[in-house]
Amino acid sequence: MADNFVKVAKVTEIPAGEVRVYNVDGARLALCNVGGQIFAIDDTCTHDDGPLGSGFLDGHAIECPRHGAQFDVRTGRVLKMPAAFPVRSYTVQIKDGDVLVDLGDETT
Repeated sequence: MADNFVKVAKVTEIPAGEVRVYNVDGARLALCNVGGQIFAIDDTCTHDDGPLGSGFLDGHAIECPRHGAQFDVRTGRVLKMPAAFPVRSYTVQIKDGDVLVDLGDETT
């Protein structure tokens, strides 16, 4: 499997407990900082295309602001309905203060 890591942000742009949204190579990513660890998922809720990055981050769970579906930011797994399908999650590396996301890798 080839590396497809691209620089998305600086670690300092994503404060602990918060989410930032970035458009990268046609993908809209929500980068989530949970206790200093950065996770990357698609920014689109699988229930009704809601903007997950505008939702509420509580530990490893992110809640869609539209209907309350929740996903695990580590895996994209559904934690709470009404969503029935996971969101795509991506492998993240931190290098020299940069957040790199493998856009070709799907961890979900």
